[in-house]
Amino acid sequence: MLMIRLVWESFRFAFNALRMNVMRTVLSFLGVTIGIFAIIAVFTLVDSLQRNINNSLNFLGADNIILEKWPYQFGGGGYPWWKYYQRPETDYDEFKYLQANLVNHDGLAIYAYKSNVTAKKGSSSSSGLNMIGVSYGYKDINDLQLQAGRYFSVQETENASNVALIGQRAATELFQSQSAVGQVVKVKGAKFMVIGVIQEEGEALLSTPSNDDNILIPYKTLSKFYLVSSYRGLGSSINIKGMEDDPGQERLEGELTGLMRKKRGLKPKEENNFAMNRPEAFATFLGQMFDVLNLAGWIIGSFSILVGGFGIANIMFVSVRERTNIIGIQKSLGAKNNFILFQFLFESIFLSLFGGGFGILLVYFLTFMDLGSLELIMSLKNVLIGLTVSVIIGVISGIVPAGLAAKMDPVVAIRS
Repeated sequence: MLMIRLVWESFRFAFNALRMNVMRTVLSFLGVTIGIFAIIAVFTLVDSLQRNINNSLNFLGADNIILEKWPYQFGGGGYPWWKYYQRPETDYDEFKYLQANLVNHDGLAIYAYKSNVTAKKGSSSSSGLNMIGVSYGYKDINDLQLQAGRYFSVQETENASNVALIGQRAATELFQSQSAVGQVVKVKGAKFMVIGVIQEEGEALLSTPSNDDNILIPYKTLSKFYLVSSYRGLGSSINIKGMEDDPGQERLEGELTGLMRKKRGLKPKEENNFAMNRPEAFATFLGQMFDVLNLAGWIIGSFSILVGGFGIANIMFVSVRERTNIIGIQKSLGAKNNFILFQFLFESIFLSLFGGGFGILLVYFLTFMDLGSLELIMSLKNVLIGLTVSVIIGVISGIVPAGLAAKMDPVVAIRS
């Protein structure tokens, strides 16, 4: 109870001291405000970028392996395209082979797409769409959500039926407020029955295919219009979903390697002529870049915080000098050293907290800015980081002046 009373009295004295010198208080915490603003702004931007990019990659599926001709490459250095351009494309025959023999997976699908196609309905048209041919398991691999209608049936995918799922943009531009399900659209001069509308996803930060701009048709149907899985045709990809009890998909990768080498008749000393790409590899690469950005935020903000800390320490020394006589009177009336110490230490912490809180508030206002597809969200973690750093700076800046005030001789202090 005594400790609580001591803390409360110290808090009250510190608050009154700050209130009596408003201009000095404001000028003192500006350095901390700028520093915390710089750090939390960078953290918020990096977190928002990372979240948006991860959402942009969701169309590939999480923890999947994508079997393709071309391997992913991130970072510096030229891409050695000459090593891969003569590789065969993955094809439907290999997909059916894997479907029959692959064990360590939770689903697989083949897909290929043609970009920049135009869909028409009467006098209305929607251009710049991606027409994607998919197998039946595509919905499970990519967690496809429908706003209306249904997905393809097994018979429709195997019989190359002219049915389609359309994205939100095509549905709006072709049918406005009318229901698209059951309507017929024309693509490449062929008629397609719309059996479903894909749930709206919104604009992605990366230039990745958004389902809003897609028209999904059966893979075999796409093969009727375009040459698929050849050098001059459309490249296909086989997406394999890993099992939850296979960390890192090590079993899946080993089995997939063996089956594909056997299927393509590769000799033991020959290199793989296929790529097993992982979508999370891009996220990992970006994560390393984001770590560098976070470090840069700490460095940039630290200089401002350092200046702010010196400013607060300077003000605290001035406060001790101005209130030396009052300190002597308080001690002569029985005030303990802890009371004097807490009084000035709290004042320093409050100064720093006000500055940090104002910096966090500025970052919060930034989250209302319209940055297109990038949505800024300030997390609770970043708020706590800002407040914690502010308290630490307040303690470091005020501990020496507060200690000097606590050790003053009351008689000498009263004479000052």
